[in-house]
Amino acid sequence: MGIDLTTFGWNNFFSANFSEYAKKGFLPARISREHTHIYFLYSESGELTAEVSGRIRHTSDSKCEYPAVGDWVAVNPRPGEELATIHAVLPRSSSFSRKVAGINIQEQVIAANIDLVFIVNGLDSNFNPRRIERYLAHIHDSGAEPVIVLNKTDLCDDVESRISEVKRIAHQTPVIAICALDEKGIQPLKKFVEKGKTIALLGSSGVGKSQIINTLIGWDKQTVCEVRNDSKGRHTTTNRELILLPCGGLVIDTPGIREIQVWCDVDGLNKAFADVVECSAHCRFSDCSHEVEPGCAVQKAIEEGKLDSARVQSYIKMKKEISELEKLQNRRIKITERTKWKKLKNKTQSAEKNFHD
Repeated sequence: MGIDLTTFGWNNFFSANFSEYAKKGFLPARISREHTHIYFLYSESGELTAEVSGRIRHTSDSKCEYPAVGDWVAVNPRPGEELATIHAVLPRSSSFSRKVAGINIQEQVIAANIDLVFIVNGLDSNFNPRRIERYLAHIHDSGAEPVIVLNKTDLCDDVESRISEVKRIAHQTPVIAICALDEKGIQPLKKFVEKGKTIALLGSSGVGKSQIINTLIGWDKQTVCEVRNDSKGRHTTTNRELILLPCGGLVIDTPGIREIQVWCDVDGLNKAFADVVECSAHCRFSDCSHEVEPGCAVQKAIEEGKLDSARVQSYIKMKKEISELEKLQNRRIKITERTKWKKLKNKTQSAEKNFHD
């Protein structure tokens, strides 16, 4: 049975980027989930299972070049089978990335082609404005629009003060408070859900992302576990999945992220900390670190109560992380280029030797 791709977010942007693949006879499809390099897709032909082509495997230099949940891809279905081969990943309108776990300096795309990102934070002991700041920096860098969702109003004695605290760091980002236990409690979210629009839910384990999705869907699709005594929560979502909602929108649930490793540039950081950046323009030194220099306008603003010291420290910490990441990335690029030149040189020398022999 065919599928109307506009329901899954197909628009003029993707259509324009698909034209060259259409001439080759490929079909467009969207990644709904992935499991050990097997991809599940929505296409005009219906739901398909697919693998990437050998060309993608051999030419991709990093994980970010492989398909991610939410990606639009060019596929070649196999006649008479619900199987296909992915030949290309279309340009992304947006993507949310993080550094891969461990010491490797590689980008991991968590989800792609997202219109809105719900930053879900609990109003219980999981409440963490500093974590919200980090998410905002990443989302501003992703190309998507953020919405801050404060869940579990039923567990908070002073919801308004929490909202006010978050609004001080949110700037123009909408801040809404909900209780995801029933449809009435998530009503403020409904105005953001539109047909063909994709929403990603991000937040640490235990903040209620799966419960929000279950309430939006109207039944318990996602497993929900009780929060541990330390309020950190158990990981209830283990794989990212694109889910079609009854009202026509789409959501991508993501595994809980307690400590997100920075993968954004200074532009995203500056948007998330616009008040700190604006204040820093008045520092005596253009390269002021906002820690020990004389004439620091940021430190003066802290003393006068115009800026929160914890927020400034969060900005300084992320700026250092981004600077260090850029250095490591540049080093990795140099090593990669050096390796390519060595391989090319060896190949050329081998060809010359064979010619003379």
